[in-house]
Amino acid sequence: MESLKKSAEKICSFYVSDWHLVTMILPYINKELNEKANITTVLEKDIKDNIKTLVLKLNLKNEKEILKIDWKKCQGRKYTEITKKFSNLEERNGKTNIVFVNGSKDYINSVNKNIEKLLKKGGNKFKNMKFKIINCYEVTEFNGNIKEILDTHSKILNTAGEKYISEVFEGYSEVKEMC
Repeated sequence: MESLKKSAEKICSFYVSDWHLVTMILPYINKELNEKANITTVLEKDIKDNIKTLVLKLNLKNEKEILKIDWKKCQGRKYTEITKKFSNLEERNGKTNIVFVNGSKDYINSVNKNIEKLLKKGGNKFKNMKFKIINCYEVTEFNGNIKEILDTHSKILNTAGEKYISEVFEGYSEVKEMC
């Protein structure tokens, strides 16, 4: 994943249910759409109904854009499926391309490897693009080994937005240095 770090910022997030995930990411997505970011999803589980229900209850400026995002389960985690998800991405004046990945740790790792492969093979197409890969882990799926996940990400996304890991987990930097 070393080359993925060079071409994309990796952010992790943890959620306890699909509703928790949706309530956490919607304000972030709304804010990023205000900045004209491009949002792509690679989801192991379909969250379309949850998104639709919550968006319709909230008065979000970007309601239509949020509902246009593909919130359905991705048909796979293979390179070909990831390539399809990235096929419409274009460089848009330095705006960020945000990729939400959610699912089991195995699914997320597999998707990240294929994103890395795609960014390498994409050459000039992705060369000047800014990416944020936001890996959303369901708490019950990763068996409590949170340190391993944190060590491979630069930030964490929670209900307060994007934060450095040491801001959320006091003493994290000291623990990382001791290992």
